[in-house]
Amino acid sequence: MRKQSTIAALMFAAISCMMVANPGMPSKKKDKKAQVDSTAVAVGDSVFVDSLGNEIISTEADTTQMDSLQKAIWKHNKVVDDSIHQDSINRKKSGGIDAPVSYQADDSLVYDAHNKVAHLFGNSNVKYQNMDLSSDHISMDLDKSNVKAMGTPDSSTKEGVKGKPIFKIGGDTYDTDTIKFNFKSKKALINNVYTAQEDGFLRGMKSKRDSSGTVYLKHATYTTCDDPHPDFYISLSRAKMRPNKDVVFGPAHLVVCDVPVPIAIPYGFFPFSKSYSSGFIMPTYGDESARGFYLRDGGYYFAMSDKWDLKLLGEIYTKGSWGLSAASNYRKRYKYSGSFFFSYQDTKNGDKGMPDFTEQESFKLQWSHRQDSKANPFSSLSASVNFATSSYERNNLSSLYNPQTMTQSTRTSSVNWSTTFSSIGMSLSSTANLSQNMRDSSIAMTLPDLNISISRFYPFRRKKMVGDEKWYEKIAMSYTGHISNSINTKEDKLMHSSLIKDWRNGWQHQIPVSASFTLFKYLNVSPSFNFTDRMYTNKVEKSWDSEKQVEKSDTIYGFNNVYNWNMSVGLSTKLYGFWIPNRKLFGNRIDRIRHVFTPTVNFSYAPDFGASRYGFWDTYQKTDADGNVSLVSYSPYQNALYGVPGKGKSGNISFTLGNNLEMKWRDKNDSLKKVSLIDAFDINMSYNTAAKVRPWSDMNINLRLKWWKNYTFNMNAVFATYAYELDDQGNVFVGNHTEWGKGRFGRFQGMSQNFSFTLNPEKLKKLFGGGDDDDDDKDKNRKSDDDDEGMDTDIESNVDDNIEKGKTAAKKSGGGKAKTDTDGYMAFKMPWSLTFGYGVTMREDTRREKFNEKSMRYPYKFTQTLNMSGNVRLSDGWNISFSSGYDFENSKISMTTASLARDLHCFNMSCSVVLAPYTSYNFTFRCNAATLTDALKYDKRSGYSNAVKWY
Repeated sequence: MRKQSTIAALMFAAISCMMVANPGMPSKKKDKKAQVDSTAVAVGDSVFVDSLGNEIISTEADTTQMDSLQKAIWKHNKVVDDSIHQDSINRKKSGGIDAPVSYQADDSLVYDAHNKVAHLFGNSNVKYQNMDLSSDHISMDLDKSNVKAMGTPDSSTKEGVKGKPIFKIGGDTYDTDTIKFNFKSKKALINNVYTAQEDGFLRGMKSKRDSSGTVYLKHATYTTCDDPHPDFYISLSRAKMRPNKDVVFGPAHLVVCDVPVPIAIPYGFFPFSKSYSSGFIMPTYGDESARGFYLRDGGYYFAMSDKWDLKLLGEIYTKGSWGLSAASNYRKRYKYSGSFFFSYQDTKNGDKGMPDFTEQESFKLQWSHRQDSKANPFSSLSASVNFATSSYERNNLSSLYNPQTMTQSTRTSSVNWSTTFSSIGMSLSSTANLSQNMRDSSIAMTLPDLNISISRFYPFRRKKMVGDEKWYEKIAMSYTGHISNSINTKEDKLMHSSLIKDWRNGWQHQIPVSASFTLFKYLNVSPSFNFTDRMYTNKVEKSWDSEKQVEKSDTIYGFNNVYNWNMSVGLSTKLYGFWIPNRKLFGNRIDRIRHVFTPTVNFSYAPDFGASRYGFWDTYQKTDADGNVSLVSYSPYQNALYGVPGKGKSGNISFTLGNNLEMKWRDKNDSLKKVSLIDAFDINMSYNTAAKVRPWSDMNINLRLKWWKNYTFNMNAVFATYAYELDDQGNVFVGNHTEWGKGRFGRFQGMSQNFSFTLNPEKLKKLFGGGDDDDDDKDKNRKSDDDDEGMDTDIESNVDDNIEKGKTAAKKSGGGKAKTDTDGYMAFKMPWSLTFGYGVTMREDTRREKFNEKSMRYPYKFTQTLNMSGNVRLSDGWNISFSSGYDFENSKISMTTASLARDLHCFNMSCSVVLAPYTSYNFTFRCNAATLTDALKYDKRSGYSNAVKWY
């Protein structure tokens, strides 16, 4: 019964739904309104229609009048209609722009309703996302998402058009005549575009910009000249520019001063990347008489990481010579930094198979390393390596025109490592040294050179001080150990040397013990004891071969210990003397004069370590061919690394008399000022109590005067104690009689002095009273406002600030307008600088024919040198510099160089000439911009084999 009732209810519901779904079925008139409502519900909530298909305005259905089946159908249709409605909204959004467009205009805004275009006039601006467009006239068609900008004709402006479009997008700026831009595609069509990329400027007659930002140009020009009418440019038939990356172009040719130059290339590219990146390095070209035409300094740069890089270069000559080089820079912040360079050359001169054909291999190694002080306060590593074979600089083309490199006689290299143990006061340091003589290819190498030192400590001092300090607690001592391994050889024999037989090695210990006491409050007593010990691995015993009449040497390997010691005690004090001048004679300006007298007496003693009991010295018997027998003294350790203790006992008493003279005076403001009259005047002499012959030493006098604020006069003079005498053959020798005993002062041995002075217009004004303090202040202010890049020329030298700026085409102040004086005439100013250096050395001329037998003295010989250097700036960009000197001894001009530099705004021209001692020249003409400096250049150099003597 219950199942039948359920079936009946379902059939009734199905019939009811069929009646609702079919509006054409006959029904009673009173049910028509219900029929319309149900029809509207069946369609859904987005669009409602009646039985005739007409739209019903009401969008809401009355769900209270629906049964459960009608309500379920209504909810299903609502979900479907909502999804369709949302899709239609999304489709509408995807066809429009993604952000609002902001615009403004100073003059007016006109809307063309027919064409649906808005026109902005007068200093207009449109912004959309990262796009910024400014122009005098802008038109917008938002239906098509287009914007167009152009200038307005105006005869009063220079170019006849005012308010030309300036288009900015991202970080790029484009100056144009007209531009059309689409908001959705971000494509643009540009006429006569002008944009700056890195240090270059690109212009194109017709250009297209795609959505990625790439610009395609037709009939374009590229230049590094910032002038609106450039001095030169590269004419490009077509080009593709990727902003801040590069520009790739097709056929191109060079144009200089609007004149096409017959220099063309089929294609090329210019990189614009500001980021750290790898790339090719363009080679230089030229010719050299001995090796032929060449391509050199070309290769590839590897940007490995932010911490290090690598540059590989090569060179090749038409006659077979070639070379390779590698350079790297590395840096780790707060850790270390350095650079590495290695170069190899295979030089071939002459024709192969001919007698004059030569082939030579040479190389050069440079390494510089510095550890940051913040990396490790207790350990450090530094290196300065500069090694090259003796033939490298002669074969290197760049060194032929560098006088300093060609005349360099020695090269030094070192690698240093050190560490400190602060808890015990000990430090370790190791050094590898290399000294290279470029003239004879000799090498002096030390590997390693280890130093061990313990700072001063007081072994008898109490840890906890109670009461007064005892005398023995003032005794201090320290330790220094030195381990070394060295060799002197030729560069071609270094790698074939024996570590035991050819290298010299040893270990030296030094232990000084010292103390300082005060006696009677005024006397300072300083005793000391020094012990030195040497450890060697071999010794050389010598004997005489009577048959061959030669000295024989026999090297014996084993442990050998050599030591010596000495002791000394010093006594010193200070005496002060004051002198107050008579006020009636000298007035009140001089307050007083103080004289400080410092006498010092020191006694030192060392035993005779040449005695046989020590074994440090030995003898052998020599019998010459005539049968004469003599005893020859020698030391088995005389060629050892740290030497050998000297023979003979010594007991020296040295005297030093120190003097200092100062004055206090009053200035115009009645303020006391101290002036040094004699900064130091010291006299030193000693007497050896153990010497049986000539116990007195020479007298040394040191004088130091502070004449000016920045100049101190120093002179060291030596006066010989013993007089010259003549032997039976008339030869001159130093006798045993003193000059004092003959009634004469000590014999003056000579002196040496050097002076230098720099002259420029400012100093001339001060010397002749024409200087103006206001001008100096203006110059100082101007200097502080200038860019601080370049050379620091604040020190006194022959380098002028204005000249250095002129070399790099410094911008003229005031827009390049000529300066005028108070009368309206052009102010003449030509910066120049001239430096003189003079050195004189006074020594005895010890040639026998020059000896004066009456006065028993040699005459004095003077050695003088004169150096001169200077530079002058003829005008902005014109610079001349030179350096020369004169050798008075040889009566010849020393090395003379001259250079001329001209800055041509976009180009730089320079010519350097070496006039003496050999002649050479070097002419260079190249573009200033880094992008084109390797491409647009011309170098002409003289070869060392075809140098011409011009005088």
